[in-house]
Amino acid sequence: MAQFPKGEPQIEALATQLINGLTANSTIYPNPPHTPAQLTTKLTNYQGKRATSNQKTGEAQTATDEKDTALDDLIDAMKEDISYAARTVKGDDNQLRLIGWAGRSAPTALTKPGQPRAFEAVRQGDTWIFFDWKEPADGGKVASYEIQRRELPSGAWSTVGSSIDSEITLTNQDRSKQFEYRVIAKNRAGDSDPSNTAHVVL
Repeated sequence: MAQFPKGEPQIEALATQLINGLTANSTIYPNPPHTPAQLTTKLTNYQGKRATSNQKTGEAQTATDEKDTALDDLIDAMKEDISYAARTVKGDDNQLRLIGWAGRSAPTALTKPGQPRAFEAVRQGDTWIFFDWKEPADGGKVASYEIQRRELPSGAWSTVGSSIDSEITLTNQDRSKQFEYRVIAKNRAGDSDPSNTAHVVL
């Protein structure tokens, strides 16, 4: 599975591929969290801040901070759209290539991911919870993570979120109820064993 790039030129190139791919394949990806037009606005904003950063050498630190904020905004939107795309086509590399998100390394025999580790609720507010966890120590590459919850003591597990990173903020969570949360790593070969659980009461 492709890895999100770290260098700014590579992120910009992927953003362009993502925008073009979502635009050209709207029947496959009809409702991304961020539309191609919105991604284009974020990309243009980042490019403008980068140009400002390059030009204003006397104000380099401020301009760089603004550029980094714009880049983070672009990255967050891109990751949400990539996560949406991966869910929509169920990790199909051929269709993910349409948006520039697959086929970056030679294919190898894929195995299902190992168990996510150290799942915990780090912070919470009135109706939101921020979770993070560690990637599996073994198994195949993770395509995405699925976060599940159930009401204690014996409710059924249901999916409440997904992420391509090892963290997520869940919003609009019910108050005054006891819930148990867990995360599962997924790829085309299958699902991992569930992580440890985290008990939360808002």
